[in-house]
Amino acid sequence: MATRKENSTYSSNEKWIIECDLTYAVNKIGGRWKILIISKLESKVHRFSELKKELPFITERMLALQLRALEKDGLVKRTIYAEIPPRVEYELTEMALEFGPIFKQLSIWGGKHRSDTNSSS
Repeated sequence: MATRKENSTYSSNEKWIIECDLTYAVNKIGGRWKILIISKLESKVHRFSELKKELPFITERMLALQLRALEKDGLVKRTIYAEIPPRVEYELTEMALEFGPIFKQLSIWGGKHRSDTNSSS
């Protein structure tokens, strides 16, 4: 992974982003796939192949990158079992499970306003 210059614009902006609690939270779950991955893991533990089947539109590489980012951020726990072949399972951490009610409210909001936006186009 490439390192960023300490005085780059991105590094400066990143420091400001984590100062705001809301922006910090959105940054942890932001992106195209993280919320979908979290929602799939909310109901049960999944192996990589199971997640891939449930999210067929995401590439394996992107799924691996997003799972790695979620793990790094403390939202996903990855467990490797010493079997042949190795079995790897992904599950949400307690911190990620706290997003459940928030996602439910966002979903309600989205359902309410998506049709408003689509009809005015």
